[in-house]
Amino acid sequence: MAGGLTAIATGADLEREVAILADRLGLRVATQVRVGRRLWGAERRIDLVLRQTDSGRSLGIECKYQGVGGSAEEKIPATIQDIAAWPIPGIVVFAGQGFSDNMRAYLHSTGKAVAYEDLQGWLTLFFGLPDDRSDRAPVI
Repeated sequence: MAGGLTAIATGADLEREVAILADRLGLRVATQVRVGRRLWGAERRIDLVLRQTDSGRSLGIECKYQGVGGSAEEKIPATIQDIAAWPIPGIVVFAGQGFSDNMRAYLHSTGKAVAYEDLQGWLTLFFGLPDDRSDRAPVI
């Protein structure tokens, strides 16, 4: 598992595991960051904002978990659009067996979504962090 040691079974678990992973990578983590209002006046919040202290680079993350098929995936396209209104770059991190194959394909096609199991490598590239994974092929 990319973050901590517990299994992800809820959206709150996913948020916690993403925060643990980010902290382990040396990133500052803020939760439920207010970033203004939506068109109809509701407060807009970002689940997690990661910040690299040295560079000041920030990334907003919306966490979406779906354990079984259901309506959570219907909200995904609106979430992807909402990210465009943020004052910082952002992505959706998703986990759970409940997302349909079509929704997984859509998420990957947007360039704005990352499966939780791929997040560590994605964050390493985005923030320019040292890649100390031992599974890399040697550079020749």
